[in-house]
Amino acid sequence: MQAYLGEFIGTMILIILGDGVVAGVLLRNSKAENSGWIVITFGWAMAVAIAVYCMAQFSGAQINPAVTISSAVTGNLDWALVPGYLIAQFLGAFVGGVIVWLAYLPHWPETDDAGLKLGVFCTAPAIYNTPANLITEIIGTFMLVFGISGIVANSGAVGGTASAVIGSGLNPLLVGLLVLGIGLSLGGPTGYAINPARDLGPRIAHAVLPIAGKGGSDWGYSWIPVVGPIIGGIIGAVLFALLFG
Repeated sequence: MQAYLGEFIGTMILIILGDGVVAGVLLRNSKAENSGWIVITFGWAMAVAIAVYCMAQFSGAQINPAVTISSAVTGNLDWALVPGYLIAQFLGAFVGGVIVWLAYLPHWPETDDAGLKLGVFCTAPAIYNTPANLITEIIGTFMLVFGISGIVANSGAVGGTASAVIGSGLNPLLVGLLVLGIGLSLGGPTGYAINPARDLGPRIAHAVLPIAGKGGSDWGYSWIPVVGPIIGGIIGAVLFALLFG
């Protein structure tokens, strides 16, 4: 139960700080309004780092179903834990989305653009192109999981499990910097979901919350930030294990 609670809280922290920075940049009359892509990518990087620092000792702070599934595929996580991890991650992401809505409560009616409101909670592509959007999410999550695998391998001298390694020293910050690099280099086409819970949990929150003038939740696109990251994560983990395992 401690591991599941760690995944719930870790993913909630991720969304509070990650979607929170997006809300600050997109919503009208926020002090951070229009501060731009660099602020968003840096905010998400810090969101990942803080979540990992806080929860790695309890669950490994995977905070991402793509990471969890790829870890199980390569034998680094017991498959019996996977359902509980996934449920905790999606619930944590949903609750995080609700908390961001509360934090910016006066700014929703000030914002006329329904697309900006949706963009606080989940991703959307700059150009809707299903094959291209899917490939972008696969590549981005491949880099995430391959990169995390490299960080764990390079830090193996500290001993212990992958969960212990990723939470030690500067490693959470390195994971955050990896996410920053992915956002800067690969985030332009789709907004780099690279995490099914990060996208679907807050998207559901958007659908159920009483946000005036919010518009639809873009369910036609919603499967891409779920399926793409899972495929990319598995490829990244398996390839790293084949090459260097």
